[in-house]
Amino acid sequence: MKVETYKIFGYKEKETGLLIAENEDWVLVKHIPVDYVVDGFKLYRKNAIKKRKSKKKEDKIARVLALKNIDTNIPDGFTFTSVIETLQWCENTYGLFEFQDSDATLFYGKLNQSEGTDFCIDTIDADGVIEKEYDYEFSEEEIEIITFETDYFESVRLLMNDQLKKQGQLTKVV
Repeated sequence: MKVETYKIFGYKEKETGLLIAENEDWVLVKHIPVDYVVDGFKLYRKNAIKKRKSKKKEDKIARVLALKNIDTNIPDGFTFTSVIETLQWCENTYGLFEFQDSDATLFYGKLNQSEGTDFCIDTIDADGVIEKEYDYEFSEEEIEIITFETDYFESVRLLMNDQLKKQGQLTKVV
């Protein structure tokens, strides 16, 4: 079990996570927002990481997480693929996705359309309302962090599902 702290280019705060898996482009961690609290998963693009370390503080956190028997398995169905395919997996698994771009702006959404490495999304605001008129095009290269299963992510998902249910558009809860 290995815990690492990451300094991300352009971010003020450092990020800490329990290392789950990595490939040549991405690092998958269970996110540790504070102390010994585990809150969902984060995928960090490696070229957005300025520095990564694992020292005494991280070793202590790893020890506590091991004592808590924190699961270190990769989420069911997850594989390292392209950004668009990862967002599709998140949407198919959870009904939405969350990502941060190179400006550190946070987005919740659903894929609207994609072509090559460019894509458009319908955003989902904090109260779960889907904004279908959002019309900004993203490039895969802009995406630095993809997040899922956090408490806040789950809250937005529940609100979105409740909104869709009220509108009669929810056929199955994801």
